[in-house]
Amino acid sequence: MNSQTSVSSDEALRLTPDEVSSRMPDERTLYELADLFRVFGDSTRIKILCALSVSDLCVADIASLLSMTQSAISHQLRVLKQVRLVRVARKGRSSVYSLDDDHVRTIFDQGFRHVRHIAPSSERGEAK
Repeated sequence: MNSQTSVSSDEALRLTPDEVSSRMPDERTLYELADLFRVFGDSTRIKILCALSVSDLCVADIASLLSMTQSAISHQLRVLKQVRLVRVARKGRSSVYSLDDDHVRTIFDQGFRHVRHIAPSSERGEAK
């Protein structure tokens, strides 16, 4: 193949819209992913996940750590549990929460890497 008829590597990697469409997940999966990312959009839930990435904790401990009511923490934990980011285990009369499994820690760690990689909003000229 001569250089005039060769296709650049960038062009060779481009797919048609139909090819892209055939490789995309179904609507239900996309909806579930959007729901998962929505859960990450709340700073209280992020703080809870951060605390649980360090140690398993009961509601009272999380409430104390974040200076919030147990009721408010319980509500946020229900949301996190619905999307399988946290799980609960009964220990005596207490419920102890933990990250659901290692992939949750991976998602959380990747999020941290991403925000550390991009410049803070003040450096991009955005309002805080």
